[in-house]
Amino acid sequence: VGEIRECVAREERVLVTTLTKRMAEDLTDYLAGLDVRVRYLHSEIVALKRVEILRDLRLAEFDVLVGVNLLREGLDLPEVSLVAVLDADKEGFLRSARSLMQIAGRAARNIAGKVIFYADTITNSMSKAIDETNRRRVIQAEYNKKHGIEPRSIYKTYDEVMQSTRVADIKAQKWGKTKEVLVDGTSWKKLSPLEKEDLLDRLEKEMLAAARKLKFEKAAALRDEIDRLTGKKKYAWS
Repeated sequence: VGEIRECVAREERVLVTTLTKRMAEDLTDYLAGLDVRVRYLHSEIVALKRVEILRDLRLAEFDVLVGVNLLREGLDLPEVSLVAVLDADKEGFLRSARSLMQIAGRAARNIAGKVIFYADTITNSMSKAIDETNRRRVIQAEYNKKHGIEPRSIYKTYDEVMQSTRVADIKAQKWGKTKEVLVDGTSWKKLSPLEKEDLLDRLEKEMLAAARKLKFEKAAALRDEIDRLTGKKKYAWS
């Protein structure tokens, strides 16, 4: 809590990753009881709503985001300066060396970025993640010194944040004289086979275009919308 308050005082944001949805909910309730502006994110929240939550975090509508698998969101959050990993010593997919490195990377775009692994012991995965992160930091520091580069945090304006998360504002898509709400499964059922095919093609093209432009939040939201509409996972990337 002390670490969180320090970040909030600097007008920076915090990510906290847990292993279970229940833990995320309980922690969110606990922090809210301490007057921390906090929300939580989990897989049952629809894709476009998740992008809206991430946007609100970046715009300082709240300060702390608690989630289970924050890797899958394709997060671009330069405002985050602290990433707290709970149960970092519980070996598994979400706490593998690769996952821990990816989680740590969420704080890499902020000059004050810091990652804290909360654990009772240091696992092999933790050691590998820490060693590799330190190795990369040495290489980056040498490169910066050689080329006279001074590391700085990346700051985005309000308009830039709104533009990069524009997909959260998608409410409807025109089909002739009617409007079909894309996030409404019932409306999807009303479309003809050709209209469904056309819609999926448009969503896929927009998703791939977003990915090429490194707009990963938007790409992830569109991917999840495609998966939801088709009832199957076509893209396995996260």
